[in-house]
Amino acid sequence: MPSRRPGLDLIPARDGGLIKNLILHAKLIWALMKDRRVNFLLKLLPVASLVYLVSPIDLLPDMVLPVIGALDDAAVIWIGTTLFLTLCPESIVEEHKQALKTASQDPWSPQTHEDVVVDGESRDVTDEKKQ
Repeated sequence: MPSRRPGLDLIPARDGGLIKNLILHAKLIWALMKDRRVNFLLKLLPVASLVYLVSPIDLLPDMVLPVIGALDDAAVIWIGTTLFLTLCPESIVEEHKQALKTASQDPWSPQTHEDVVVDGESRDVTDEKKQ
């Protein structure tokens, strides 16, 4: 059985929710599309799936099969993006995932600043004005 690559799970993580994971996936795909180290032919996969989405040619027409017709569009997008992420070099994907993870962390969250202690002194400015 082939090993699964981390980060390509079908079930979203509990910490962010589905929408956050979709946005991070889109940002990851966009970062990989801009990366010159990724093969040009691989970059055609997400582009081709988007072209299929907006093209008038449809494998299962929406008019004949309303629900299944919409699902085939979603399936083509999902297959195209998943195949793109799977075929991209793993080291490049991990590099971009780490960059997105550090960029998406909340700077005010207690996890990132647990050990930070700010030393300071206080003084009363009103006492200095009276003298």
